[in-house]
Amino acid sequence: MEVNELRAALEAILFLSSDPVRVDDLAESLDESKETVSTALDEMKRNLDEHVGGFMLEQAAGGWRLTTRAEHDSILKKYFAKKGENRLSLAALETLAIVAYRQPITAPEVSDIRGVNSSSSIRTLLERRMIRVAGRKNVVGSPFLYRTTKDFLVHFGLNDIRDLPRLEEFGDLIGENINDDLVAAINAAPEPTGEGIIEESSSESAGSSGFLGGDEPRNSEEPRGTEELREGTTFEEQSPVTADETQLESPGTEANED
Repeated sequence: MEVNELRAALEAILFLSSDPVRVDDLAESLDESKETVSTALDEMKRNLDEHVGGFMLEQAAGGWRLTTRAEHDSILKKYFAKKGENRLSLAALETLAIVAYRQPITAPEVSDIRGVNSSSSIRTLLERRMIRVAGRKNVVGSPFLYRTTKDFLVHFGLNDIRDLPRLEEFGDLIGENINDDLVAAINAAPEPTGEGIIEESSSESAGSSGFLGGDEPRNSEEPRGTEELREGTTFEEQSPVTADETQLESPGTEANED
């Protein structure tokens, strides 16, 4: 396939794809080598960066996608009259921050850090596919453990979980101010050790949208509470958990939520 033809085909696929597309899938579909496709993608990215237009090419969740530029966000929101639509509440964003920086974590542990019952926010995040069940903790009651998902990475434009900023800068990523007391509470919470965890299935240990175990030292620039992901980790989708499942581990009312 000629270079220009290859680029045109890549643009067409990426334009119509709702999710990031992996190089392996592109290469297989186009009957080209991964090296050829990667080179073409890099050249496309350089061209789009040099000739600033309405689109940019970026890596997210282990694949490539075409996306609009951040500077056009306000214009697009005004045009489509969707400003504020489908936004997560501050309570849900606080809960998501706790899961992101202290995963795997249980609902009771999230509630302890926030100081309020967080089962409602957890249900919302499950329904929005921002978090998923990753197993159970081997303690009394065997509560569910939660991790972030591939959709979380896509939503916030992260290639993998190691791209998370420092916790103190998380508010800039989500566009909301995170309470300083909550930041302090998350930082003070014990980091997960991986002990006493009952994995949901063997496939999860291969790494879907969460962390792989291991005791390798973390770079000081990486967010507290994260663990190293192996390069090239494959993310797998998982259907959301029903509301009843979250209620199993967080009995009681939710009057203090939100």
